[in-house]
Order: sequence, then structure tokens, then C-alpha cells
Amino acid sequence: MKAAGTRILGLGHAVPERRVLNAEIEERLGLEAGWIERRTGVRERRWARPDETLSALATAAGEHALASAGLDRGEVALLLLATSTPDQLLPPTGPLVAHRLGLGRAGALDLAGACAGFLYALALADAQVRAHGRPALVIAANLLSRRINPAERASSVLFGDAAGAVLIGPAEEGRGLLGQSLASDGGGYGLIGIPAGGSAKPFGADIAESETLMTLADGRALFSGAVAMMADCSLDALGEAGVGPDQVDRFVPHQANSRIFSAVGRRVGVPEAITVNTVAEYGNSSAATVPLSLSLSHQARPLREGEILLMAAAGAGLTGGAAVFRT
Repeated sequence: MKAAGTRILGLGHAVPERRVLNAEIEERLGLEAGWIERRTGVRERRWARPDETLSALATAAGEHALASAGLDRGEVALLLLATSTPDQLLPPTGPLVAHRLGLGRAGALDLAGACAGFLYALALADAQVRAHGRPALVIAANLLSRRINPAERASSVLFGDAAGAVLIGPAEEGRGLLGQSLASDGGGYGLIGIPAGGSAKPFGADIAESETLMTLADGRALFSGAVAMMADCSLDALGEAGVGPDQVDRFVPHQANSRIFSAVGRRVGVPEAITVNTVAEYGNSSAATVPLSLSLSHQARPLREGEILLMAAAGAGLTGGAAVFRT
């Protein structure tokens, strides 16, 4: 049965126990004390132990969301896992996570949308719930510590590991996604990425280890591209929803670094007081930052029915987007 709208049934998150403070990285890279926080807003991040897996972290976040909803797991029709660091290149990790969560024969797959992956997954899940009237679970998770080049300052200082989950279900008209704007700019394809491991440059004896790790080719161009994409998409999504910036209750941006989402907030006209900021404690975990931040914000101050959420993200690809969601 089709649904006129959607609502959030449960939220969850999970992070590794290991806290990595800036001092550890600054000492290794020969940076002065305080350099990282001044430029990024990051004070610490979480890194997984060698025996921890992406699937385990994603499962923990999913368990949190399902438990908070108190839902019969057999009702969940779809699991979407937004990740850039799956357990293996093949098969996808989503079906394994769905199995561990006891979701029966629910559909499950991975989405590789980099930092914007959660927003793309949320858009697909919202449409699926409206079309079939059954709940969908969206999980975003990354173990970016496995892809950091320890010799490259740009990636070493930012990235961490985390997972966030949102369970959505059918609701009355006027709730759920009110407006969305998804965008890409392949002209920025080479700004950040992992060169080797895909079909264009498969693993082999002639591949240097550095080519299997993250490389940030042009930080300034990535910064300006991300700010422009997040701001433009936010304004487009607000326009589609018929919502003004002054009507937003919580702005939940991708936690790329504090300078990026502060710049986006100013361009969009969203007050800093309603911006959810978790980058200081958890760093940048790519697609996981938005649902992680939303879950942490809800934990600190529970979402009320009818709140307007503005979520925005942009990253590798370039790919990005924004969504306006009424709880």
C-alpha cells in the first residue's frame, strides 16, 4: 500500500572505542600544537582496531536504530548501505549487514556516493517507502582510517571512522522529504580519490602502496566546490519544499571541516545556533557524518514531530546534494 509521506522511526550510531587526539598526528607530521584544530575544527577522531570491520560497525548502528524504533524486523523491506570502504570489493556488504540484523529477505545493497552517499540513499529509501508503504533502513558507515596516507597531511588530519543509521517508515502527507536537490560535477573527479583498486588501475605488483590510499590533489578547489554545491543544493531544496532558511529547526551538514559548513550556513542564511556540529569529536567520516550527527543531536535533544531538518553534503566525484525533511 502506498504512503503519502514518511517519518523517522529510529536513529542510531556507532563509533570505534579508540580516540585519536590531534597531538598524536601533529607529532608524527611535525606540526605545531593546535595546527589541526585551527584549520579544520577537528580535535579528535575515532579509528578502528585492526580486527574491527565495516560490516560490524554498520550492524551496530543499525541495531541501535532498530532498537530505538521497537519495530518487528520482518517489516523492513530495504536496507541501503552508503559506504566507500566496504568489507570487500565483491560481494557488496549490505546483504551481510541485513543478515546480521535479522532482516530476513529484505533487499540490501551498497551505494558508493562518497560524502553525499547518505543523502542519495535517503532519497531512494523515502521514494521506496512512499511506493510500497514498508519501512527502509539507511546506514552510512566508513573506516577511512584504512585509507589514510600517513605521509599526506591533507588526509591524515581529517578522517575518522563512524556509522550512522536512520529507519524511516510510512506516514501521513506533509511529512518526510519535502524537497531535495542532488548534483554532480565530474569536472572535479580528480580532486580527491584512491587511484588504484578499480578496473581502470587494478591491484598488481607494479602498484605502489601510496596509490591504494587516499590522495587529496587540490584542497582549495575541493573546498570551494564543496561549499558551492552544498549551498546551491540547500537553496534549491528549500525552494522546492517552500521553506525559508528561518524555518529550519536543525541544519545537519556533512562534517567535512568546520570552515566548509560554516561557509555553507552563511550562504544559505541558516543561523549558526541551529547547526549540528560533531566534527570536533569525530572528524570527517564521509557519508556517515550526517546520520551520525543527526543521531547524536537527537540523543542530546530528541526530535519533535514537525521539526524541519536541512541536510547537505558534498565530496569526491564531485557529488553532493541537500534534503529538507519534516519529522
